[in-house]
Amino acid sequence: MSSHHIVRDNQEPALIIANGEACSLALMHELMEWSPKVVVLDGALPRVLELGLKVDVWLGDFDSGAEEELLKGEFANSPQLSHIQRVHTPDQEFTDLQKAFHFLLGDGFSAVNVVWATGRRQDHHLNNIFTLARYSDRLTINFLDDYGRVFASPKKFKKWYPKNTDISLIPCGKALGVTTQNLVWNLNNETLELPERTSSSNRVLADGFVEIEYIEGHLLIMECWDKREFNV
Repeated sequence: MSSHHIVRDNQEPALIIANGEACSLALMHELMEWSPKVVVLDGALPRVLELGLKVDVWLGDFDSGAEEELLKGEFANSPQLSHIQRVHTPDQEFTDLQKAFHFLLGDGFSAVNVVWATGRRQDHHLNNIFTLARYSDRLTINFLDDYGRVFASPKKFKKWYPKNTDISLIPCGKALGVTTQNLVWNLNNETLELPERTSSSNRVLADGFVEIEYIEGHLLIMECWDKREFNV
């Protein structure tokens, strides 16, 4: 297992496949290899089946038309469908991603990776990002794509990075008392607030530990790279 793999409390994270922009199959396969449960959201299942991926749970309100498409289409008799647990969650007060978080919490998971959560429809993209922040006190959540990783920062964060690693600090609403060490543009007890101020496109100053602290609010850390590379 990669030393960079995301594990909490000795439990491998589940994997959620949302319905945004697809990531590379290399990243998908690496995540699926270590995921004890793979959940695909409603309308994404036809895309997942076309790629030949096997998932455990198909979850959503099934208002996308995907269900009818599958039952009548080329995958109607597919063995890929025979073992999938179908979880109908019709409550319109929650998005399918929120429902998937609730489902995994009920299954005892404390950590989850999410792919296909960014890109494509911007309303879905932004809502997914805010959902990450909203559930960060109950789950360790990582959004991954071919260009980076997004996760909610704890109030005190410390991690080793190589020099010039691109890191962005983005508040969800407001983050108060933000202080950093070992970034090119450090912050000292400062406030980040959308849309007025972020710490986007910051960089690691030198090989070593980056430390981030803040007092109140929600702060996202985005580990970014421009090339289609990843290191889960």
